[in-house]
Amino acid sequence: MKPIPQHTLAWLLFIAAIPAPVLKVDAADWAPMESPLMTRWAKHVSPQNALLEYPRPQLVRDRWANLNGLWEYAIAGFDDSQPAEWNGEILVPFAIESALSGVGKSVQPNQTLWYRRNFERPKLSSGERLLLHFGAVDWQAQVWVNGHFVGEHRGCFDSFSFDITHALTTGDSQEIVVRVWDPTDTGDQPRGKQVLKPGGIFYTAVTGIWQTVWLEPVPAARVQSLKITPDIDNSSVNVNVDATTNERVTIEVLDKGKSIAKADGQNGQSITLTIPASKLWSPDSPHLYDLKVSLASGDEVSSYLGMRKIEARRDDAGMPRMFLNNQPLFQYGPLDQGWWPDGLYTAPTDEALKFDIAITRELGFNMARKHTKVEPARWYYWADRLGLLVWQDMPTLMARGQAHHVGVGQEQDANLTAQARMQFHTELRAMIDGLRNHPSIVVWVPFNEGWGQHHTNEVLQWTKQYDSTRLIDGPSGWQDRDWGDLKDMHNYPGPGMFPVMEDRVSVLGEFGGLGLPLEGHLWQADRNWGYRTLKTREELATGYQRLTMQLHRLIGKGLAAAVYTQTTDVEIEVNGLLTYDREIVKIDPQQLKQWHAALYESPPVETTIVPTSEHKPQTWRYSTTPPTENWFAADFDDSNWKSAPGGFGTEITPNTSVRTNWSTPDIWIRRTFTLDEPKTDAGQWLLSLYHDEDAEIFINGIEAARVTDYTVGYITIPISQAAAKSLHSGENVIAIHCHQTGGGQYIDAGLLRVEPAHQSTSACSSPSS
Repeated sequence: MKPIPQHTLAWLLFIAAIPAPVLKVDAADWAPMESPLMTRWAKHVSPQNALLEYPRPQLVRDRWANLNGLWEYAIAGFDDSQPAEWNGEILVPFAIESALSGVGKSVQPNQTLWYRRNFERPKLSSGERLLLHFGAVDWQAQVWVNGHFVGEHRGCFDSFSFDITHALTTGDSQEIVVRVWDPTDTGDQPRGKQVLKPGGIFYTAVTGIWQTVWLEPVPAARVQSLKITPDIDNSSVNVNVDATTNERVTIEVLDKGKSIAKADGQNGQSITLTIPASKLWSPDSPHLYDLKVSLASGDEVSSYLGMRKIEARRDDAGMPRMFLNNQPLFQYGPLDQGWWPDGLYTAPTDEALKFDIAITRELGFNMARKHTKVEPARWYYWADRLGLLVWQDMPTLMARGQAHHVGVGQEQDANLTAQARMQFHTELRAMIDGLRNHPSIVVWVPFNEGWGQHHTNEVLQWTKQYDSTRLIDGPSGWQDRDWGDLKDMHNYPGPGMFPVMEDRVSVLGEFGGLGLPLEGHLWQADRNWGYRTLKTREELATGYQRLTMQLHRLIGKGLAAAVYTQTTDVEIEVNGLLTYDREIVKIDPQQLKQWHAALYESPPVETTIVPTSEHKPQTWRYSTTPPTENWFAADFDDSNWKSAPGGFGTEITPNTSVRTNWSTPDIWIRRTFTLDEPKTDAGQWLLSLYHDEDAEIFINGIEAARVTDYTVGYITIPISQAAAKSLHSGENVIAIHCHQTGGGQYIDAGLLRVEPAHQSTSACSSPSS
């Protein structure tokens, strides 16, 4: 597919119609505000080149004008009219709180933010209209042109437009004024992770224009939108054209500039085109076809499409899986927040926007979950081009101080007002309408972790009915209501999964969260946060490898997808695989790619050698008083220790099988087991372990593993090579010491043997970059 026309070409085509915008401010006076952290792309940002790329890559016309650049701004009271005096200049499209706006100020819910700029009137042909487009404005935007009110829009994430032809004056200079009000987390509108007092997993508020503003001259009879639905089973694509007039439509599909299909039809009707020998879109091969749509009266737009199919059904082994293009594919990717230290919601450049997707693919992921945010259209364009599957969240609705949160085990959904429900539905529909043609998007995620979770199954079922071509995630994490294509567990650090079900696919929507603050790349110097905070890159690599090893085993048990938290650090949250400034990948990229590649191969064959007490009690010897120094030796005499069934702990500890109470700070446990001839091939010995908190594990007197902190379920970790070599036919000994400091406590362990699979499984496919 040819690249979308860039700004240079667009201006050459349009310069006669709309001269370069004029604003009476000196661009030389602009500079970004100081920020705790900036990305490498920030130095390329200026009033002359602020995100000049074509903003709507799936409905392209040649003539357009970019209005990004310096605008005047003012912060005023909620009830104030248009300001008589302006505070200064702001660089659009960066939110006023961001460094790249050149302002760096917050706007409170009892205030309003005003914008003003001038542009020169274009020369419009007879019957032509002039549209003013906003990529996104957070939250309520009211717009005037030359003093005439042209419209209002409410919503943070969807694009909107106004026909401003009637408001144009006969003079050259035209004025745009925008008033914005944003309640942030004091209101009950979808707002993602923005809060007025950021901390932990919630981030700095964003107010006002945060995506490209642009002008477009169009004929009165014009294409307004396209609905593109591929049908790979019949090698065809269905296209529905929405135009302002009822007339003949011609649609043409091209492959690398060569016409391969063409059909005529009527506006508003589904037009089917056969694509011979269809080249399917996938992470392995993200092939895109060009699309041209023209009306009989003359309007013409270009777009693109990808031939792909997503569905949930059983594989050859009878396990529910996610199928891409009629083949089962394990989907694995990071939780992608989409925040930037210099631009907040807005990437500093298109290159930066592309980088996040490119690095995700380079690290061996085939998917990303776009978390409680909707990105500019060009983010999805790059996902389409680079072959990244996308799970798209609906941004969170949750007002501070309101009962908008559904906790684990809570039977009742959140009680929202009728107005809040209507706004949520309006923005959900707008999100789907705006993104439905992107082949990269394969899953809609209407709710996350009970945040604003209301009328759960009604919303999920409506989403499926509105777009039956994609999968619907049941609430991602926490309180499931027994509906949705996917049943989604959140488990930190995990991993974990729901048991295989008859009619739903088991997925892991969030896990991991291993945090590592790296000096020189932090939003603040101290008091950073992670689900698990580690001290060195070596610790992080070891911990991450262990998680992927456990994940591979779960795939064999029916896990169909997993999402690791997260792509980058965000503000004080340091769970990222990359630092917030995108300068450092915290784990060696080649090592990550190697570990991830293993996940798309056949899951290993697992044999339990020494069972845990998770499902059936196992007898151990134990002591809660300090034993002699050689307590872990194979020949230690433990006959004076008590004998009891595992696991050992307290009932308050989650996901445990407590059969013997242990509430003291320390416990020592030992157990013997018998082996036939130990295997010495390519297999691996693993501990199955639940520890809360620190534990040291010995096999035959040799240290097998040492762990710190705690888990919230059983994990697997490899034993040391020395411990593996100590295993012998006959009687062997496991000895464990666990130390507890507070809260829940639990210890239990078993031993597994994992062998490489000898044949491929239908559960996986490699996502070669």
